[in-house]
Amino acid sequence: MAAPSSASRPGWQRNPVFRFFSSLKLAVVLLAVLIIGAIAGTLYESTFDAKVARAYVYGAPWFNIWLLFLAANLIVSALSRWPWKKHHVAFLITHLGIITLLAGSLIGRTWGIEGTITLFKGEPPSNRLLVDQHQLRVRDTDGVVKGYPAEFIHRPPTPQRPWDLGSLAGGARLSIVEYAPAIEGKLNPKPLKDGGPPALHFTLATAMMNQRLESWLLADDHQHAAFDMGLATIELKRGVAPPSQAKVDAPNPPPTTTAEVEIEETIFAFAKAPEEQISKARKGGNSGAKIRLLQPKSGNKGSVVASLAEKTWTFDVAQNLSHDLPMDGSPFTLRIENYWPDFRLENGKPGSVSDQPNNPAVIVTIRGKGVPAAAAPDAHGNTPGAAPEMPAAGTTPPNHLTLFIAEDGSVTYDLGSRKNGNSSGKLELDKPLTTGWADWQLTLDRLMPHAQEWMDFNPAKDAPATADLPDGVRIRLQHGSESSEQWIPAGWQVSVPASTGEVQIAYGWQQIPLPVALELLEFEVMRNEGNDSPAGFKSTVRVSTPEGQTATGQCWMNNPFSFPGDWWRTWTGLTFKMSQASWNPENLGQSTIQILRDPGWLLKWIGSLLIVSGIFMLFYLKGFRRPPRSVVPPPSLNSATEKPEEILVSSVT
Repeated sequence: MAAPSSASRPGWQRNPVFRFFSSLKLAVVLLAVLIIGAIAGTLYESTFDAKVARAYVYGAPWFNIWLLFLAANLIVSALSRWPWKKHHVAFLITHLGIITLLAGSLIGRTWGIEGTITLFKGEPPSNRLLVDQHQLRVRDTDGVVKGYPAEFIHRPPTPQRPWDLGSLAGGARLSIVEYAPAIEGKLNPKPLKDGGPPALHFTLATAMMNQRLESWLLADDHQHAAFDMGLATIELKRGVAPPSQAKVDAPNPPPTTTAEVEIEETIFAFAKAPEEQISKARKGGNSGAKIRLLQPKSGNKGSVVASLAEKTWTFDVAQNLSHDLPMDGSPFTLRIENYWPDFRLENGKPGSVSDQPNNPAVIVTIRGKGVPAAAAPDAHGNTPGAAPEMPAAGTTPPNHLTLFIAEDGSVTYDLGSRKNGNSSGKLELDKPLTTGWADWQLTLDRLMPHAQEWMDFNPAKDAPATADLPDGVRIRLQHGSESSEQWIPAGWQVSVPASTGEVQIAYGWQQIPLPVALELLEFEVMRNEGNDSPAGFKSTVRVSTPEGQTATGQCWMNNPFSFPGDWWRTWTGLTFKMSQASWNPENLGQSTIQILRDPGWLLKWIGSLLIVSGIFMLFYLKGFRRPPRSVVPPPSLNSATEKPEEILVSSVT
């Protein structure tokens, strides 16, 4: 049977807009762009993270518009076959499946919920869900809390192009001026006339390490009452230092032996302090070697000079770093483990603050079989030659300093040193105190009898990659000619003065209140047999609603717990699925739960099944295939009864 002509089609099928959206060329272009976008999104996610991929591809406006165009193309393409025949069924089912899948995805992205909630055993139920989006939360002077999106992937704010967030209740305009990936906080207390705890500021300096440290201490504050420099701890307390104890004599050196043993010794050497070395006998005892580091010249890393039994060896640091080097004529080998051009001690760990040779230092290891040498206490009072070590957890560091401030403002101290033992006395302003920790000296330079805690936040400069520092934003409140600016790190809330009062501003992950609350009842860590390594984690949680409905369940890896547990809610995605996300090895009463709610879940599955069914019918069921068109031979022009123009018309119709 001849196909109907375009003139016989309904008018709405001949509309130019309809024909454009039903075009096969449009479908090819839409699919090609979506494929390219999916490839770009995958590359973004593998190179950066999922948030960047969402920002530039999957969650971008152009991607959503493109999906709407694809859905429109599929719908119009299906309508262009009207009236439908049997061989259209597979085609229609496939198109319906794609449209259903797109609809489920849109519903899930629009009304779905995904985030984490951290629970602590013994604490009340919580319904505050953290989602992977930053937000600026403002408690205005009228008490109203407002939230502003604060994701800076596309265009971070700059002083030249700040983000204007609009006016607040008091008339001041709020703007985000700048973003910093790392913010560090520094205690900078403000003086009070009375009522606040005492505070003091000190500096620590060492010529050997070419380092200067400074800090404020605030009494009666669990976070700021102590300063830990790794090798020693400094504390501030109220009261007066106890009487001085007798100086502790240096321990007797261990008995010497003439038998050869395996020796392994680690030695720190400093170019600016050639006579000082910090060593630790890791095995057998001391080698008796003296290590010096020659000052680098002409851009090199200097040389290590080792002396032992009137013999000397010189090794170039750059050429021999991390190599085992024989010390000819001796039973030992030397290995230059590491080199720091600008040595600093951060949190008890060595590091370099720059690439310039301002304070060169090396650490070498000497190994071999020999007779241990008797060693005198080193600069830190360790014998034999032991380097300073971090104290065990819960113990008092051998090197410590406790400062006491009395009611009249006088300061006394109780000092403990491995080298000099214990001592106490009065500490005067701007007079250095020799600590006995190598050549460290402490100077008290500022004192506040009454102080208020205050933190100054600023972007971290040259922060190491391992530093666990939060990001932050600098905000500005401007009212007329008056303005106030403040850096706010993630997870902090600060008070910013405004003309009509103080405005509370916080920056961090966006929080969403859930209609259900979770309480952690128990957290278990399952261990592997034969060792103490964790094999899995399990949380027992109680879920409650404002209406009084409760349920208790457990979740662990690949075993989520759903609430409400009705089968029809589970099948439609109208439930909260809770999965074990992470845990804190240092606090087994803490657990992080991931919560997912996807109301488009069922449509995604239905759409996927329809697509598979339609393709199967199209390729494997002959009854749903388009019948082949019969080829009619053109009529002969030799017919005596038909004219050429009649033949042409009949062939078209």
